[in-house]
Amino acid sequence: MSNNRRDFLKLAGLGLVGSAMPNFAQAESPKQLLQLSQRNHLQHFNMSGYAAPKLATVRVGVIGLGQRGPGAVDRLSKIEGVEIKALCDLIPERVDKMKAKLEGTKHNPEGYSGNVYAWKKLVDRNDLDLIYITTPWDWHTPMAVYAMEAGKHAAVEVPAAKTLEECWQLVETSERTKKHCMMLENCCYDFFELMTLSMKRDGFFGEIIHGEGAYIHDLLWLNFKKDTEGGYQDMWRLKENYRDGNLYATHGLGPICQIMDINRGDQMDYLTSLSSNDFHMAKMARSLAEKDNFFGPFAEKKYGGNMNTTIIKTKKGRSIMIQHDVTSPRPYSRLHTVSGTEGFAQKYPDPKVAKGHSWMKAEEVKALEEKYTPEIVKKVGELAKQIGGHGGMDFMMDWRLIDCLRNGLPLDQDVYDAALWSAISPLSEWSVANRSNSINIPDFTGGSWKSNKPVEITLKGGGTTKVIV
Repeated sequence: MSNNRRDFLKLAGLGLVGSAMPNFAQAESPKQLLQLSQRNHLQHFNMSGYAAPKLATVRVGVIGLGQRGPGAVDRLSKIEGVEIKALCDLIPERVDKMKAKLEGTKHNPEGYSGNVYAWKKLVDRNDLDLIYITTPWDWHTPMAVYAMEAGKHAAVEVPAAKTLEECWQLVETSERTKKHCMMLENCCYDFFELMTLSMKRDGFFGEIIHGEGAYIHDLLWLNFKKDTEGGYQDMWRLKENYRDGNLYATHGLGPICQIMDINRGDQMDYLTSLSSNDFHMAKMARSLAEKDNFFGPFAEKKYGGNMNTTIIKTKKGRSIMIQHDVTSPRPYSRLHTVSGTEGFAQKYPDPKVAKGHSWMKAEEVKALEEKYTPEIVKKVGELAKQIGGHGGMDFMMDWRLIDCLRNGLPLDQDVYDAALWSAISPLSEWSVANRSNSINIPDFTGGSWKSNKPVEITLKGGGTTKVIV
């Protein structure tokens, strides 16, 4: 390991193998966050549109085999040109179980487990190209930064970062190392979202005025589920809810950003955020503690409000509304609302499209689907539905990532997207804590958003990777 890399990792608080536990980023003070939100970035190298050298075989190491990791390993094993070389989890049994599932395939990964430093040994291998990270949120940035410093591309679950300082770490490391850092925002690959992106590019909506996204998902029961009973390790997801803001913005935000060409023709300017009171979590924690001492430490904690609503203004005058509610008893929704000067679309509760005051008829929407279904769906959409992962969008995301790496294409999501979409959480927390005052949103592109090209929605130059079924 070079002295430069060693010094950087110490400064970043990531430590080294055998050192103390990494210092997870703490929420910045209000003053620090304001300073970071106004920071001017001098871009070292533009990662937007960057095509890394082709990789005929993408050698992958996967870290985290709890809630998300096993599905990712299964999906990756079905993509041509992937070699799963290593697996890691804190719990050895999870590694053994996943290795057993891969028996009979071409994949024979080495396992790493048993302590909090095992993942570093995986990353330090010299036979990996991509580190796929599906761990608790605290670990996302430390692992992604360490991976890029070690010469590997990083694919990291959402959110990629929890603090603005972490967002800047991701950007600066990716630019300096010229390694991709893709946040695994699977909702950008859902079928209706892809269709509306194609519609936008063809001018169906006219000029985009407004967009809405959300993560409305009743997870109250899962937040309080013990890890010994299938819940999150060490109750980490419940602990995240001590924060008050939009903790999980990217599912609804990502597809809207792609439609608005955010980071590639437009940029976010500022936001304001408001949360309701908490009507469920503290009450449930106290109720459970009365019956089970395990929940005693959670009984007197203060939790974020049920519903958070964050409003964003862009540099070109568009507006975005993003909502977050994981505790109210209401139907699942990511909203996905697109409003333009000539058309309108909304996904939930049922996908609908309009060109005026009334919804278009079902047969008209069907004709739009036939016209605007993008190439990626035509090529692997049906296979993706069979393989699974939230209805197929997870597989299309993984397939597209691998196909881009194998063909030397820019990724659909770059480090600037990872940083910007993740930054909404700490910025919204600041606004909530300050009576919904507005706060600037950093430009992680250093001004290159003005000339960056929009996300490619065709398979030009790629589409050559086969699916193994």
